[in-house]
Amino acid sequence: MSKYLATVAAAAALLCATELHSAALAEQTTAQSFADLAKPPVDATPPPEYVRAIARSAYIWGWPMVNMMNRRAKITQAPEPGLLGGVLPVAPRGQIGMLHDYIEPSERFVVCPNQDVVYGLGFFDLDSEPVVIQVPDFGDRFWVYALYDQRTDQFGKLGQPYGTKPGFYLLAGPNWKGELPDGISGVVRSSTSLANAIPRVFQNDTEEDRTAIQSVINQVVVYPLSEFDGKMKTIDWSEAPTIPNPAQDGDTETAWVVPEKFFDQFPEVLKTVAPLPGEEALYAQFRWLMDVVAKNPDLKKAIVEEAVATEKEVIAPFFEWKHNGKPAGNSWNRSVNNAQWGVDYYDRTGTAKSNMFDNRPNETQYFYTDNDTSGAALDGSKTYAITFAAGQEPPVNGFWSLTLYNEHHFFSPNKRNRYSLGTKNKNLKRNDDGSLTLYAGLASPGKDKESNWLPAPDGPFSLYIRAYWGKKPILDGSWQPPKIEIVE
Repeated sequence: MSKYLATVAAAAALLCATELHSAALAEQTTAQSFADLAKPPVDATPPPEYVRAIARSAYIWGWPMVNMMNRRAKITQAPEPGLLGGVLPVAPRGQIGMLHDYIEPSERFVVCPNQDVVYGLGFFDLDSEPVVIQVPDFGDRFWVYALYDQRTDQFGKLGQPYGTKPGFYLLAGPNWKGELPDGISGVVRSSTSLANAIPRVFQNDTEEDRTAIQSVINQVVVYPLSEFDGKMKTIDWSEAPTIPNPAQDGDTETAWVVPEKFFDQFPEVLKTVAPLPGEEALYAQFRWLMDVVAKNPDLKKAIVEEAVATEKEVIAPFFEWKHNGKPAGNSWNRSVNNAQWGVDYYDRTGTAKSNMFDNRPNETQYFYTDNDTSGAALDGSKTYAITFAAGQEPPVNGFWSLTLYNEHHFFSPNKRNRYSLGTKNKNLKRNDDGSLTLYAGLASPGKDKESNWLPAPDGPFSLYIRAYWGKKPILDGSWQPPKIEIVE
């Protein structure tokens, strides 16, 4: 009996080994022969409906990357680092601009800005020339340099959560092979040549801290590698020049993706952004699409029409928070895979539309809603109480805040010039039991509660919680955002 069992075991082992070898061989063959696989002929005459179907998929997939291309084109027109219209930090390609205080409510470059940090912004072409980014000594102050590739994925780990030391760091593209000079503390590589940086440096809401932060942020400087001399450069960002902005910003975010122009720009994405593992077939279909429509004006017209329809039917609904991330309880949703999208095209495109330039999950978790706990739409004509039970404020190593946005995901100007409340505020009043109630609405909740009040517009608004450098309950989803209840 034992001999029989041994024979069976040996046969099973041989079969298993053969199957593993065959699977490995098949995988190797597939990887080696993809370029030789059959693809649709470019001289085919496909029905418009088929072409439209692929065009819709291409539009959804490529929307964030065309978005990045157009932001870079605009921001890098600046002749020098400064403030576009006196509001938005801008700079030529290869440099950054920095604010010296919270961002102004009139900013329209990107939706859902916050007023907890001092921002910077710059775009690069890292294969043409890497850039040096300076890290001053921030002491105990929270900071992070969010670095984004063209896919809007973050790359590199520069910030307080990573224990980054002061020094000079080189940002390089995937194909740069130059010589590294002495004095560089580390090299951070982007997966694409197009990249940008958005430094975030925490500042509390006091005049003392506004003064204290200046000497630090004045050393947040970026410049081409050719200008590196091993010495810390300083720019007084409070004296940054105003760069005229001829565009009228309006109430909504600048339209960075224009459907009628999308497919004229899309081939550049396919050329400059390398496929992720498994995306080769996707790229092949999209390239075929572009080849076919290039030879057929009627089909080109059809995909432009499809782009316009997809913008309205698919992209626009992402602006509603219920379509972003996943439910988090009490009518809130929370971010998923932020800035580490991989092949999560759903959340990548949704975030690019609703609140682009998230930090990665371990750096920040986001909670957002358009509704109160009953599911009714938030409206400034009512007053809402948002109560964190004692010990149940967002558990973070960095800081947290509750921000109020209007229906366009921007700040709603108010006489108090107040748009968020949280760690930065030193005068919040707690309830007798240690809980913290914040209020949102057009009308004052009462003189004794105004320190805890976020003024709202007379109409729809949304609420947004940021938890920077969250602790385990934030990261594993066990912390639940608070109820939002109408004050009777």
